[in-house]
Amino acid sequence: MIVIATKEDHQEIITVWELSVRATHHFLSEADIQFFKPLILDQYLDAVRLFCTRNEAGLITGFLGLSDDKIEMLFIHPDVRGQGIGKQLLEYAVHEQQIRSVDVNEQNEQAVGFYQHMGFRVIHRSPVDGMGKPFPLLSMSL
Repeated sequence: MIVIATKEDHQEIITVWELSVRATHHFLSEADIQFFKPLILDQYLDAVRLFCTRNEAGLITGFLGLSDDKIEMLFIHPDVRGQGIGKQLLEYAVHEQQIRSVDVNEQNEQAVGFYQHMGFRVIHRSPVDGMGKPFPLLSMSL
């Protein structure tokens, strides 16, 4: 079940983010993770519409951050990867929130493959991320 996340969920969400990033974003250094973590917690989570999935114990297993027409964040706890939570969140974004685009780190090949499998296609490539860091971004669209 997908529910709206609240400010009270931010600490748990940032924990899921960090665990997910460590499991999938092997191109990021420890310094990069420590650079992005407070930005996400203190600024980015407040700038998106947040949704999450929870397990039977009520713990967050994945989350989705949306802007007007774009997926800004989609992270899954590594303990539950491969169980369909990412697909569930993505389908919710597309079918319930009318989302049609996402930017993905090119070096996160699993995410690129996931979005391609779900029907997204690369429409643009930037050699840097939104902060000008050397992490190429692929803009993808349905």
